[in-house]
Order: sequence, then structure tokens, then C-alpha cells
Amino acid sequence: MSSTPRLALPFLTPGQAQKEYFHNEALQQLDSLISTAIEAGPLNAPPASPQPGECHIVGASPTGAWAEKAGQLASYSAGGWRFLVPVEGQSAYVKSTGLRADFRSGAWEFGVVRASSVMIGGAQVVASRSTAIASPSGGSTVDSSARTAIDEILTALRHHGLIDS
Repeated sequence: MSSTPRLALPFLTPGQAQKEYFHNEALQQLDSLISTAIEAGPLNAPPASPQPGECHIVGASPTGAWAEKAGQLASYSAGGWRFLVPVEGQSAYVKSTGLRADFRSGAWEFGVVRASSVMIGGAQVVASRSTAIASPSGGSTVDSSARTAIDEILTALRHHGLIDS
């Protein structure tokens, strides 16, 4: 095996010439992969004047120096662009939007949060979606103001995906 199984970081081997090259390459890759932060959403063309340390997600139709690198992380260093193949479950912080990008099922997802519940201060505030709730109808006394308010609440809950339609 010449590299690590998950991140493909190069191993040093006995008798290897220029070990510093392989060690430095691994450090460059780690610098981009640990706490990954990208400048913005996917780009198809490299920026005109990148700064060392910039990291981007290559778009679906890459051009120029990024050709044939779709979906990869492009990290700029003094030695030029380095491309890193993302691994399942990898996350990145998107500086321009403050959102997360996660690599799932072979593609990047932006701003999607997956959870079975949301806890704030130890209290569950959102859980899995509940079943549909019927709008009010019938009854011997009809209060149109109350029905309007209840319908607005139900519409908001449906809109936010908290109950089925």
C-alpha cells in the first residue's frame, strides 16, 4: 500500500529518495482536508488570481486547469493547484454563505441539515415529521376567526415540513 486508505496521503517507504517531497505533499493535502473551508459554491473555472490556501469545489463542467476534475476539491498552493477526491461524509464550510457542504452519495450537498431531532438547551424543539392534521370543519358553532387562525398555523407547519399536507 502506497497511501492511506481514506485520504490517500502518501506513505514514506524504506530507501525512498526525496522523502521530504512525499512528506510535504501529505502536509499540503492535510492542510486542505482538515477543517475544510471553501471560498464559495462550486466553480467550473479556476479563479484568475488565486491566493495560496484558497480551496474550491470544482463544478460539474470544469474548464482550464480544472478540466476533468468535476466534484473534486481544488486547493491552491505555491506549487499550483492540487486536487483532492472527496470521501463519503466529508464536510466543508462555505465561507461566502456560512453554510455546510457535505459529500454524500458521490455529490456535494449545500445547506442541507440531516437530523432525527433538534435539541436546544437540552430540550427537543423539532422531531420527525408528524402525520397530516385535517383543517377544521363542521360543528354546531362556527367561529370563522378561530378557523382562519388554525388554518394559518396548519399552513405554516405544512410549509416548514413539520406535518404532512
